[in-house]
Amino acid sequence: MILIDPPLVEWRGKRWSHLASDTSFEELHAFAREAGIPERGFDRDHYDVPEEWHADVVARGAVEVTSRVLVVALVRAGLRRRKSQA
Repeated sequence: MILIDPPLVEWRGKRWSHLASDTSFEELHAFAREAGIPERGFDRDHYDVPEEWHADVVARGAVEVTSRVLVVALVRAGLRRRKSQA
């Protein structure tokens, strides 16, 4: 399943969401490609998605969850990569 959290992280004058999979990186990369999210948006275990793309990503099937739920899903799936692991 593809998950997205609310656009709450402020960076470079914008607010950002995190897009992740609770299944595999292959699923995540395929979804991102289809949604037009650039590869440079991938950061260790998720894609950074600008606030203005959030609604479109949800319309394409990403499930809205809290940031905490997203991180827990990554950990449970064995996909969480901390900065020290990247």
